[in-house]
Amino acid sequence: MISRTKLAAVLQAAGVAIGLLALPTMGYAEGPAFKIDPLWPKDLPNNWTMGQVGGLSIDEQDHIWVLQRPRSLTAAEAAAAPPVKDAKPTSNVCCKPAPSVLEFDKAGTLLAAWGGPVDVDLGQVDVYNGQTQPRPPTTKLGYDWPATEHGILVRKGFVYLAGNGANDGMILKFTVDGKFVAEWGGVGPCTTSMDMTRFCQVADMDFDDAANEIYVADGYGNKRIAVVDADTGKIKRIWGAYGNPPSDMNLPTFNPKSANFGNPVHCVTLAKDGMVYVCDRTNDRVQVFTKQGKFVKEYAFAPETQGPGSTWGITFSTQDPDQKYAIMTDGTNNQIVVWRVADGQIVGRFGRGGHNAGQFSWVHYAKTDSDGNLYSGEVDVGKRMQKWNPVK
Repeated sequence: MISRTKLAAVLQAAGVAIGLLALPTMGYAEGPAFKIDPLWPKDLPNNWTMGQVGGLSIDEQDHIWVLQRPRSLTAAEAAAAPPVKDAKPTSNVCCKPAPSVLEFDKAGTLLAAWGGPVDVDLGQVDVYNGQTQPRPPTTKLGYDWPATEHGILVRKGFVYLAGNGANDGMILKFTVDGKFVAEWGGVGPCTTSMDMTRFCQVADMDFDDAANEIYVADGYGNKRIAVVDADTGKIKRIWGAYGNPPSDMNLPTFNPKSANFGNPVHCVTLAKDGMVYVCDRTNDRVQVFTKQGKFVKEYAFAPETQGPGSTWGITFSTQDPDQKYAIMTDGTNNQIVVWRVADGQIVGRFGRGGHNAGQFSWVHYAKTDSDGNLYSGEVDVGKRMQKWNPVK
């Protein structure tokens, strides 16, 4: 019989070993594999804590940008911040909501933090390049901060972010140090998916460097892809499912054969070959288009999945230069799914529901850097980031 002390030592050793090995890929031997980095990211400064991860982006320097939701924290999670103006905090130990925009390096060090709603105590400090400085007054922002942060894109020295609150009809543009540049669209009720002047509850964005265009999954209110000039914010073209004109027709929440996008159109990702991949989340499918919106093909994933659906976000493996494999988040089944781009065949999957390292609670989006590292973010009660290192 093994003693309790010896058993604890064995389990501890096994846990360390598991942390150093690739997670199982459900019996598949093809495609990229990953191992969890349980120490990423490093602790946030200033008594900050992170809320739900509404968006992820990786810039040209392989910096990881997170758009998080300070207002998603419970009173207990943000006990060092007064819940209402002039109220006293209930804790002097921990914690306060972090600013909405967080920039990390690959080692997990926070490089910058800024932005956020005016109704949240963010500790009255911002961070730029590791240097803490007083936060400027936020009584009047001069722009409409999203009611619910959702979607961030960082390219060419600018940060684009959006939201999926009921009246979030805008995309905001900032410099990387948080200086406001422009607001495209505006706050207010949704109009229609044919409106070329504004958005409605944007979910995700991606960038076409050659054309200087932003592809917008628009999204929770509208049911379309919108392509936007990255300088002016002008909407240049739009399309719906199968490349048809967008439709606002009321649809069942689960219809994998639908002629229209469901709600939400949750991701848009450009591949190196110019194809545009779109997550029709509640319909459990991914549709592929040319940059002009011509339908090419579609894939179904776990089509029996109902509720929030199975296709949440797409990034491509950077472990192979030809982008043979797509990596998809499935927040309903709490897995990351690896599939072959050529035919949509699933070649691996990892994760399950839970709160331990390597598990997920509502995994939302994931992105890869140039070294093949994968970064995932969670919403609902997850409220965290995780890093996955590639297994060579």
